[in-house]
Amino acid sequence: MNLTLPPRVTDRAYARLAQIAEMTGQTKALRVAVEGGGCSGFQYDIKLDDAHADDLVLERAGQTVLVDAVSLPFLSNAVIDFTEELIGARFVIENPNASSSCGCGTSFSI
Repeated sequence: MNLTLPPRVTDRAYARLAQIAEMTGQTKALRVAVEGGGCSGFQYDIKLDDAHADDLVLERAGQTVLVDAVSLPFLSNAVIDFTEELIGARFVIENPNASSSCGCGTSFSI
């Protein structure tokens, strides 16, 4: 039996949000959403945003990550992380629900 759990946010992701808040002087939350589209059927939309009434709110050390109710089933048991590589730094989603993904890492299928 698979348990449906909310996504987990890594310490690196929360730390990067704190850096963004310090650099911009704004304390917006990180919104992680799933939308139709992309080369594999679904794509992640990751942006700074304000909370809405139906959002799942994940908080640590004064930083907030939001997931809307429609996106939540697609992100069950996922890990929201931040990575710095030679090609650039970005928030990434490790999603066990995705059966395949594209090379850019923002599009996936179920």
